[in-house]
Amino acid sequence: MTPIIPAPKAVLASVLMIAALGASAAAADDEQLTVVTTTGMIADTAARIGGDLVDVRGLMGAGIDPHAYRQTRSDIAALTQADVVLWHGLNLEAQMRPFMEQLAERSVVVAVGEAVPEDGLIADPEYDGQPDPHVWMDPELWGHVVDAIEGVLVAEDPDNASVYEANAEAFRAELSELAAYSEETLQSVPENSRVLVTAHDAFAYFGRAYDFEVLGIQGISTQSEAGLQRIAELVDTLVDRDITAVFVESSVSDRNVRALIEGAAAEGHTVKIGGELFSDAMGPEGTYEGTFLGMLDHNVTGISSALGGDAPSRGRLGKLGGEG
Repeated sequence: MTPIIPAPKAVLASVLMIAALGASAAAADDEQLTVVTTTGMIADTAARIGGDLVDVRGLMGAGIDPHAYRQTRSDIAALTQADVVLWHGLNLEAQMRPFMEQLAERSVVVAVGEAVPEDGLIADPEYDGQPDPHVWMDPELWGHVVDAIEGVLVAEDPDNASVYEANAEAFRAELSELAAYSEETLQSVPENSRVLVTAHDAFAYFGRAYDFEVLGIQGISTQSEAGLQRIAELVDTLVDRDITAVFVESSVSDRNVRALIEGAAAEGHTVKIGGELFSDAMGPEGTYEGTFLGMLDHNVTGISSALGGDAPSRGRLGKLGGEG
C-alpha cells in the first residue's frame, strides 16, 4: 500500500482562497460543464459520455504514475474551480486523498472507481481491507465507472440528460465489443503460456477476466519495494516453467524487469521483453493508444502476440500505431 503523506495544512487551507479568487475565471464557457479528473482513463471516459457538453481536463498524462502523484499548485487551481471533480479512489491516488476528501466538503467530488461493487473487487494480498484499484483492466468492470460518471453529469446538467445517457450507452456497447475481442484473442494463447509477468501487480483483474496467471515484480502499488528475494523467485519461475517473455510498463521503470532477464540469462534461459504495456496510464495524447479503448486493445493484442496467440497486428479496429 502506498504510504499517505498528509498534505501540508497551508496547502489545504489555500483551497478556499484559490477558489474564491478564481471563481470568476472558472466559467470560461457557461455552456459547458468543467470536469477535472485525475487519471487519463477517467478523463477519456468522461469526454466520451459528455461529448461537446463538457470541458474535460485530466491531470495525469502519459507515463504518469498515479500511486505517487501529488497535486501541484496549478492542479489545485483547476480542481477548486471545476464544476465536477472525478477521481478514482480505492487508494489509487493515495497521496491526493487528504486533499480530495477536504475538497469534497464544498465541491462535487466523486471517487468513480468506488462504484464497482465490493464483490467485484480483488483484495490487496499484502494489506487487509485494501482493494486492488486497477479495475480498468477489465472492460466489463469499467462499465460501473461509466454508470457513475453518467450519473454525475446527469445530476449536474439534467437538461441534457438524454445526451449523456445516449453517449454512455454507446460507450458501454464499445466496451462489450472490446471484451469480446479480448476473450477471443487471449484464448488463442496456448494454455501453458498464459502467464503474464510485469513490473508491478496491476493486472489481477485482467488475469481473472481472461484466465491468465499474473506475476508482478512489485506489489499493487509501485511504491512497494521489489526485494532481491522476489526477483530471485521470479527468475526461478521463468526458468522452471520455460517462460520466454516478460513485459515492461509505460509508467514504471524497467529496471526490475531487466534484472529478471539478466538473472534468467545467468541460468542459461533466454527471456525477451514481450512489449510495453499501459498499466496506470494511457498512451500519448492524440493517439489511439491514448484512449481507454485503445489502451486496452494495445495490451490485449500485444500480450497475445508475444505469448504465442493469434492477434491482428494493428489490433481490434486496425488502429494501433495510429492517431486517435
